[in-house]
Amino acid sequence: MLEVTPGALERLKTIKAFALDMDGTVYLGLRVLPGSHDFVKLCQENHIPFAMLTNNSSRSRKEYAKKLDTMGLHVGEEGVMTSGEATIRYLHRVHPGKKVYLVATPSYEQEVIEGRVNLAKGRDDADLTVLSFDTTLTFQKLVVLCDIVRDGKPYIATHPDFNCPVDGGYIPDVGSFMALIKASTGREADEVIGKPGKMMVAALCERWDLPAEKIAYVGDRLYTDIAMAESSGMLGILVLSGETKLQDLETSEHQPDLVIRGLDELVELLGAGL
Repeated sequence: MLEVTPGALERLKTIKAFALDMDGTVYLGLRVLPGSHDFVKLCQENHIPFAMLTNNSSRSRKEYAKKLDTMGLHVGEEGVMTSGEATIRYLHRVHPGKKVYLVATPSYEQEVIEGRVNLAKGRDDADLTVLSFDTTLTFQKLVVLCDIVRDGKPYIATHPDFNCPVDGGYIPDVGSFMALIKASTGREADEVIGKPGKMMVAALCERWDLPAEKIAYVGDRLYTDIAMAESSGMLGILVLSGETKLQDLETSEHQPDLVIRGLDELVELLGAGL
């Protein structure tokens, strides 16, 4: 364990909730990382709120909960936060009652409907448009979305990732779609919701009714996970179980508050303080 920010260990004792990156923190590929099961058990037994975060808005929270179930991580839907859920919360907060032209998979569209967001059928009745990670994307959907963007109406994207890792490589993600839309319309998205953006943090604060300072964010990437914690005031905990190595801190502009080997060490620290 490395305490980068003086007093970070003492601050850890005051934390009321935990948000965690998934791949590289909780699991790596299909392998559950050491400490993940114990972390979930510790939080559940001590009634500590937690959520595992993903920018991927092609799947619903229900689907992610099922995936985690197969790994023995029984967290339920409340144990998951996607950029899709954060977008639904944003729409209710900033554009309440407005009709949204949604570019999405059937799975995420159903979650939006269940989230009581009014959906538009097309350009004529849309007040704004939302672009999510639509793996069922069609040319006609793009045409309608670009028309709405050219009309000057609010244009929201669920997250900024350019590519999504899959078995055998990568597939284009929302950031790539946004580049296409900018080339066609000349406009950037008015708001990008997911990590490392502030709206993802706002969704966590709203869900738990907590200030960011009382939430710890645990992740393995300096430029997304730790950058988001740093900019929002969350306690930033870097795990070395994924992408980042300890020597990477020497050249990074983003610095965590704590560095640990993985969730197993976090469980030890929390267990000692409970």
